[in-house]
Amino acid sequence: MAACSNTHVCEDTSDAIELYRSQELYLKPIAKLNICAQLPILKEPGKSISNWEVMEKVKGMIKPYSFISLKIVKSSLEFIRLEGETENKAIMKTLIQRLEGKTIKLHGFPDQLKVKAAEAKTVFPSRHDWDSYFRDAKNMNEMKPGERPDTIHFRDLPTRWFAPRHSKNRDKPCEQVLKKVFEVFGEIRCVDIPMLDPYRKEMATAKPGAIQTFTFGQDLTFEAFVQFKEYIGFVKAMDALRGMKLLYKEDEDKALCANIKVDFDRTKHLSDKAIRKRRSEREKLEQLEQERAEKVRKEREEEEKRKEEERFKKEEDERERERKRQEKLDRRFERQREREEKRRQIRLEKKRQEEERKMQLKIALEERKFLLAQRKLESLRLLTVLFDKVKTIKLTEDLEKQEQLLEEERKRQVEEERQRKEEEIRKRKEAHRKKKEQLLRQEKELREKILKNYQLMEEKKQEQLREALRKRLAGKNKLKSAVVMKR
Repeated sequence: MAACSNTHVCEDTSDAIELYRSQELYLKPIAKLNICAQLPILKEPGKSISNWEVMEKVKGMIKPYSFISLKIVKSSLEFIRLEGETENKAIMKTLIQRLEGKTIKLHGFPDQLKVKAAEAKTVFPSRHDWDSYFRDAKNMNEMKPGERPDTIHFRDLPTRWFAPRHSKNRDKPCEQVLKKVFEVFGEIRCVDIPMLDPYRKEMATAKPGAIQTFTFGQDLTFEAFVQFKEYIGFVKAMDALRGMKLLYKEDEDKALCANIKVDFDRTKHLSDKAIRKRRSEREKLEQLEQERAEKVRKEREEEEKRKEEERFKKEEDERERERKRQEKLDRRFERQREREEKRRQIRLEKKRQEEERKMQLKIALEERKFLLAQRKLESLRLLTVLFDKVKTIKLTEDLEKQEQLLEEERKRQVEEERQRKEEEIRKRKEAHRKKKEQLLRQEKELREKILKNYQLMEEKKQEQLREALRKRLAGKNKLKSAVVMKR
């Protein structure tokens, strides 16, 4: 969403007052401070105080709080007046306590700047203002709508906030949305958004002193007039909007605030007479626009007809030029065709002579080929006889070699059979030897095992004999103690 110059992001929405929930519009109290810094007398010529440094010092004095905006309102040799705006009005007293009576020490200046702070008063009309205005105005009739305190004049309303919320095109506000928003204060008789009227700029009422001139297109803010049927609705709306700015919630996490201008209408903009006058002028302008459109249409038709005649004439000229160009091309083509025909005849004659020469050469070549073929045939016959003889000799030699190879193969097979039998005999002997060795080894192991068992039995018998002898000896003799007891 494009941001307006008077629109800023709102971080704290705790003090927001619901205006119209369906459009996510709320009212938020304006929290502004007037800060005055008294300047010391500058003794050194050419030396000046930095406004930026003063602003930074003021910002540092209110930390951890901060200003939404801080600007220089007035600057003179005696003082600098600043205006600061905060998110929430609840912290105004805290900020005033942090600023009121405090001092600022600037770099390069021995004297300190004394600071004063107070809550800024909002510029907003009171009930006395509009009552006295309409009471004292001579050209007003309080019995007629629009000539009494019943119309609010809004300026700097964000366009997209008053467009249908779920509409794709939100570049223009909607009168129905504007009406529904402010109907919360009372029944509305009429609303007017000048930017939605394409003829408003040309109307005679758009003069200095009446209403401001308007820009058309995709404006970021717009101007509007809202007229209530009852005086009480007007009063409720003015009281609710006093000291407030407009808050719009785009979603759960984002909110925007806009400082809007609110005043009562002094121009009788929505009086019956002004409405009829605008309607009459709009009808005249519509008629003038229709006449201009008809005139433009006729001029366009005449222009198109003239262009069509020019186009037709141009096409005729083009066709004539094309015809002449075609005739010229035809003549050129005819001359070219004649030259091509002569060249073709010359080429054909040369080709015929070349073909005759090639034919004679071909005949001579064929005769030579026939002679060469005849000689080749005789050579082939002679070679055939020679090859037959060579073949016979070769076959005889091959048969002898074959018989020799067969004999060698037979001998090789006999030798292999003899070696195979010898190998089998050797393997049987080897197997018999291994079996004999195995039997001898088993016999040796068995003998060792028997001997070992016999030795164990002998040892066991000897042990039993010793044990029996020990028992017999233990029963007959008693051993004397070697310990001598003292008397």
